[in-house]
Amino acid sequence: MSKPTTIKDAIANWEQKHNEVAAKAVDIGLQFQWPPIEKMDSNLSVLAECRKLSLSTNMIDKIVGISSLKNLKILVLSRNYLKTINGIEVLAETLEQLWVSYNLIEKLKPIEAMKNLKVFYLSNNNVKEWGELVRLNLATKLEEITFAGNPLQEYFEDAVFRSETMRRLPHLKKLDGDPLIR
Repeated sequence: MSKPTTIKDAIANWEQKHNEVAAKAVDIGLQFQWPPIEKMDSNLSVLAECRKLSLSTNMIDKIVGISSLKNLKILVLSRNYLKTINGIEVLAETLEQLWVSYNLIEKLKPIEAMKNLKVFYLSNNNVKEWGELVRLNLATKLEEITFAGNPLQEYFEDAVFRSETMRRLPHLKKLDGDPLIR
């Protein structure tokens, strides 16, 4: 079995493939690494200019090493092994989109700190309780979420879930790709 790809190696591979210095790039894709990345770390700090960072389709289980990414607007961590979004709070002032579909996430408490989050892709996780979904009200700029494939949503018929979500999240404009008509 090969050792996992490190963040440092993934960045070096990206630079070689794109013939560009990662420290100056605004859109960096470190997704689909082989062998997969297992850990985020402080080597991400070199990506200070990055506005969109994709680490999807790896084997990451914790959000760390992103506190210096002050320009980051979009973080893509879909298809990993995240059980929580703890660690995202360090991007509370800047992050506008968080993509964490196809993980193992049950609790959403850190979302409460997100001051500028507009889009939250959370489909196919393990959210089971309305209380977790209602936390999204504290991310006051949030307009769009994907939530299909979570146990909470699967428990209800689509129309009932949509209606109840609109009632509980009055500022939401789009759910699972469809506009919410009130």
